[in-house]
Amino acid sequence: MELMEGVKLALQALWTNKLRSILTLIGVVIGVASVITVVTLTNGAKAFVTSKINTYGADVVTISKMPQTFITMEEYLEFQKRRDVTVDDFHWIESACKLCVSVGAQQTKTGGVVYGKQSTTDTQIRGWTWTMPAMSNLNIVIGRGFTETEDTHSAPVAVVGADIVNNMLGPGDPLGKEIRVDGTPFRVIGVAEAQGKMFGQSMDNWVAIPLTAYLANYGAHGSLTIYADAGGGGAIMDAVQDELRVLMRIRRHLRPDATDSFTVDTSATFQNLLGRILNNFGAVVVAIAGISLVVGGIVIMNIMLVSVTERTREIGVRKALGARRKDILLQFLIESATMSLVGGVIGVVGGIAVAKVITLIVAFPSVVQIWSILVSLFVATAVGLFFGVYPAAKAAQLDPIVALRSEI
Repeated sequence: MELMEGVKLALQALWTNKLRSILTLIGVVIGVASVITVVTLTNGAKAFVTSKINTYGADVVTISKMPQTFITMEEYLEFQKRRDVTVDDFHWIESACKLCVSVGAQQTKTGGVVYGKQSTTDTQIRGWTWTMPAMSNLNIVIGRGFTETEDTHSAPVAVVGADIVNNMLGPGDPLGKEIRVDGTPFRVIGVAEAQGKMFGQSMDNWVAIPLTAYLANYGAHGSLTIYADAGGGGAIMDAVQDELRVLMRIRRHLRPDATDSFTVDTSATFQNLLGRILNNFGAVVVAIAGISLVVGGIVIMNIMLVSVTERTREIGVRKALGARRKDILLQFLIESATMSLVGGVIGVVGGIAVAKVITLIVAFPSVVQIWSILVSLFVATAVGLFFGVYPAAKAAQLDPIVALRSEI
């Protein structure tokens, strides 16, 4: 009964002084909403990237001129000085790698695609070897991928993403339709399964043509990315990475003490780096949210001190009727905890709403985690209890005679 009575008194005080209550709880609301928003978006990003990596090429090792990710401009400039990965490098790896299940290569650029009166200028043009679709677990839902013969003889065929079909080719069977890729005609032989968006960017606005045709159209300038299917994770991945590194070092005649002039990566490399970046970003926001919670707690303490002053006579009456110090202490602690808990609930709802709005606007993935909600509510309540101790102790220590003499 004491607990329920304390909660009831707290809710009545919040409802009676609505504006004061809003101003009191705004710090707690902002702090909790910030934490929930960031955790929801961070978990969404992690889950999305993990699902894409596990679905598309989880066992693939890549060889490239530059790593998938880098932090500083100095690193970028240093990587740019490296030699390009060439078609000859690809053929060397393809013939020499003993542990690789299959080997492929890719080169990309942004270009224009025209079909009838429809055209684009920002489509990703992919030069693929015939092994790339199967190696990346790309599901071709209509038609087929390249054959080895088509790849070898630079056949004018193309596999397209879902955006090309939906936005350009229109209704009807897309197979056999002729599109012009930067002015060169190609016949559509396959349509890939839609992959949706990643961080607001469509993953389906692309056209893949045989690598030989790509090099014939755009020249052999630029660097390839070589893909090797390890056929499994763990020790097999490590062994394939080691073999590829040795082969590339032999290919480039590097001395034993020389650093690699290329990068050997796995999908897990990008996943781990993204996880660290998101965690660091989340830690910064949580720290800022912690400051908001502290400020909110100080405001709650200030309002509770005001409440003690306003209710001095009430406290005197309760003590005169037999209320003990611990009863008064518990009453005010329950009130401060209830106030902050209400702020936490509002913050949780607001944080989830903000995250979902961001998802709707820019298609940034979001996943609500129950643990984040429970932790946020616990922390909000703990803040109210911590900063409510002093006002509650001050109320409990009031002399009943002095309190009864107080003017309302």
